[in-house]
Amino acid sequence: MLNYIQALLYCKDGACIFLNITQMRIQLLLLISLFSLSLSAQVERPVTLPVWPEGAPESNGYTNDDPKSTKERAVKVAKAELLVYPAQNPNGMAIICCPGGGYAHLAMAHEGYDMADWMNAQGITFAVLKYRMPNGHKNIPLSDAEQAMQIIKQHAKEWNVNTQKIGIMGSSAGGHLAATTANMAAERPAFQILLYPVISMGDDTHKGSRERLLGKEPSESDIQAYSMELQVNKETPRAFIALSGDDRTVPPSNSLKYAQALIREKIPVSIHIYPIGGHGWGFRDSFPYKRQWTEELEKWRYRQDRSATPSPSSSVLGA
Repeated sequence: MLNYIQALLYCKDGACIFLNITQMRIQLLLLISLFSLSLSAQVERPVTLPVWPEGAPESNGYTNDDPKSTKERAVKVAKAELLVYPAQNPNGMAIICCPGGGYAHLAMAHEGYDMADWMNAQGITFAVLKYRMPNGHKNIPLSDAEQAMQIIKQHAKEWNVNTQKIGIMGSSAGGHLAATTANMAAERPAFQILLYPVISMGDDTHKGSRERLLGKEPSESDIQAYSMELQVNKETPRAFIALSGDDRTVPPSNSLKYAQALIREKIPVSIHIYPIGGHGWGFRDSFPYKRQWTEELEKWRYRQDRSATPSPSSSVLGA
């Protein structure tokens, strides 16, 4: 026999009308409501915007993304997109994230949107840039990153973003793009976060990244222009760098040279070198020092935004 709950509908002059509702029906209604809210959240996140809605000013030679592209791994990207995860309780900060992939593909998951919930929990609006592959057109990635910054600024009121608190983040070749934006963009980001970045286009570069960005036989002027350790200047923003000392893909000297250049220019830099981990760990739980680098980044980030107060809920669970 079902249990009933009486809900009061109407009372007047001592006479009341009640509605009998079964507990089973209540539970069903609650489940439907929760499911609807869940679907709504999935629809709203992320907000996907074309970086060049009217068409990019320069083509990379690709007309469509490679058919091998997946949600997790974008190959030969032809059309740039910005995947935005607005914070529910924003603190005014936004980060544009550039996944790595040697300028051939993009590791969209563990070097991109897997970090969205963690960033959102800290009040940060997080945007993953699906930037176009250069395919020998060296200016294209930077132009996409600069345009992405403009998009965030255009939506600043909608997403409660302080335009003076927009930073850039990148891993591996995406770290090269982030550093390039930090040093060469017409409007600089407020800070840069680099994970095991490609920095130099010289002898200790990641050769695949250099070839795809500058071509098989780059000129000496291009090598110097895109070696970010040579481009640090007074306008370069502060930096957070994390890497593994046993990285065999991108030599750790890339990060060390960059840190030294920042120090020479008196640009604040925080660098963290972990003894093991190799290359490409991103937000993966398998990296032994995930908790360490994420907690260090949180502390560093709070120092950039003194109005924020660290919350235990922002820490990385399962790290």
